[in-house]
Amino acid sequence: MMYPLVHELAVDGIPVTVTCRVLKIARQPYYRWLKEPVTDADLAAAYRADALFDAHRDDPEFGHRLLADEARAAGVGMCDRTAWRICSDNAWWSAFGKKRGKNGKPGPPAHEDLVERDFTAQGPNQLWLTDITEHVTAEGKLYMCAVKDVWSNRIVGYSIDTRMKSRLAVQALDNAVTTRTAHGMDVAGCIVHSDRGSQFRSRKYLAALRRHHLVGSMGQVGTCLLTGQ
Repeated sequence: MMYPLVHELAVDGIPVTVTCRVLKIARQPYYRWLKEPVTDADLAAAYRADALFDAHRDDPEFGHRLLADEARAAGVGMCDRTAWRICSDNAWWSAFGKKRGKNGKPGPPAHEDLVERDFTAQGPNQLWLTDITEHVTAEGKLYMCAVKDVWSNRIVGYSIDTRMKSRLAVQALDNAVTTRTAHGMDVAGCIVHSDRGSQFRSRKYLAALRRHHLVGSMGQVGTCLLTGQ
């Protein structure tokens, strides 16, 4: 970290020898850094950190192993131990990995609450509700994200996965849009209301809303009122 300072001082006329003596650093490593400021190892580490950070931002519940899986799926290879070290160094902890106080609060909303608990609509594709539920099976847990049209009280899209990832919410939304547009319906401008779960605040989900020209709305955690399936 001192090498850029040594270089700046050298440009200003202060000899490298003097600066290195004052800072108590060796000159040869500085000259190697000057020849190649960013090493291949540094570049690889940066790509790994970027991939892990992107995965963590999309799915903050994931621990380092699942983040490493996501990074490898994105083409950035690393072992689980490397992922743990990078996450630990940057304090990228799973949202479930830290004990929460009694007054713990949900994450900040990504949208204004456009519904304000008025779960009514005057026609189809005006208001959709979406939520994620957990189901225990003989083979383990399954997570389902469903999208319901308030006007018809019908599920218009859903997705099922063994992991509660942001992709689960995105696929349910894509499925709902595909189902409705296949019947010649226009969904642009439809309000999609959810709670403040991290899947609904992820970059992937917000991008899907924009892609389909939908309007996001967000209430408190657990108040999307996706009932009556």
